[in-house]
Amino acid sequence: MRFLALFLLMAFPALADPAALKDGEVLRGRFVQERHLNGFSQPARSEGTFVVVAGAGLIWRAEMPFAMSTVITPAGLVQSVGRTETLRLQSTRMPFLSRLYAMMSGAVAGDWSALEEDFTVSRAGAKVTLKPRRPDPSQPIQAIVAKVNRLVEEVDILRPEGDFDHLVFSEQKIGGTATPEEAAVLGKAGK
Repeated sequence: MRFLALFLLMAFPALADPAALKDGEVLRGRFVQERHLNGFSQPARSEGTFVVVAGAGLIWRAEMPFAMSTVITPAGLVQSVGRTETLRLQSTRMPFLSRLYAMMSGAVAGDWSALEEDFTVSRAGAKVTLKPRRPDPSQPIQAIVAKVNRLVEEVDILRPEGDFDHLVFSEQKIGGTATPEEAAVLGKAGK
């Protein structure tokens, strides 16, 4: 499933500083994503905001080219276009979602074993590379390469057939707690 990349991307902020987020603390920022596909001269581009609430979940909101949000909690995943829910996957019915959430939350908490069970993790200066330990035809990722300083600045998700996603993160801030609206969105996704 393509949501694997989203889960892993939100785990990256802790790679540079494993103690970056305490339970309930928040990382906020903006993203620009370019999806480069073979056969297309221009990449598909989206941009928006993200919020990671340690121990509670992730809110990924695309603003352009259209409004779409993906919310991931221990209970599963909810995707909405505008204000209309288009997809709900419960971790009780799809156990792999629990595993993916455990990977994300473990990485945010600095638990490298959460990622190392599924990926080899290597560092070279500011570059962190994740490679799948076991091929998964449903999620064909050759590697995930991140440029990391204090937080992740850029990520490339490479696929075997040559397609790739390039993400740039900006305006990242750690601190505070979830707003009432964010807490409500995470709570609703958990039902």
